[in-house]
Parts: sequence; C-alpha cells; structure tokens
Amino acid sequence: MRRFLKFSERAAREEGLTTRQHQALLAICAALPDGMVIRELAERMLLKPHTVTELVDRMEQAKLVQRQQDDEDARQVRVVLTDAGSAMLASLSSAHRSELRRLRPLLTALLAKL
Repeated sequence: MRRFLKFSERAAREEGLTTRQHQALLAICAALPDGMVIRELAERMLLKPHTVTELVDRMEQAKLVQRQQDDEDARQVRVVLTDAGSAMLASLSSAHRSELRRLRPLLTALLAKL
C-alpha cells in the first residue's frame, strides 16, 4: 500500500498537483455532472471548509475547476471540473490503473495472507 501511495504522490506531483488537489479532483468527478459545494467537498476530504476554499482557489487559478452558481439555490456555489481538470484527472487515473495492474500479484498475495 505504501508503494502505491508513494506512486500516487509522485504521479500527482509530476502533473503539477498536490495530493490534496488530486483527491479533490477525484471527489468532484464523483459528483458529476453537478459538482459539489465546498461544505460537501470538505466533508468528503475530512478537512475544514476554509481549508477546502483555499484549495479550490488554487485549483481555480490553475484552471482545473470553476465555481458555478447553483441552479436551484442561488446562494450556493458549486465546484465543477473544467475540461483541463477532467483531462488531467483522466491522465492520472490511467497511470494509477497501470500501476495497480503492475502491483496486482503483490496485492493479491497480501490479501490472501489476510
């Protein structure tokens, strides 16, 4: 597991992302097509809302996400992936799938021991 986590951190860093940014992109992607509000993202990431606000600010500056007014409640702002954010996440996900395939024999053996 540590090998995979190190791989994930390195892969994100090579794309110019922090681990938290990568995790945020994954969470927002899971909420497609509507995205999610900061409070929801904070709950999913087990972080404080103000921390996630700063994270989203940086991701918005990098053009990975954008804020959109909620159609049903104008007081709510939803965070959605941009095309660039989707493309970056697709690239990272592909690399992660390849790494999991590579680690499959090791993971299968470890799980069998449990």
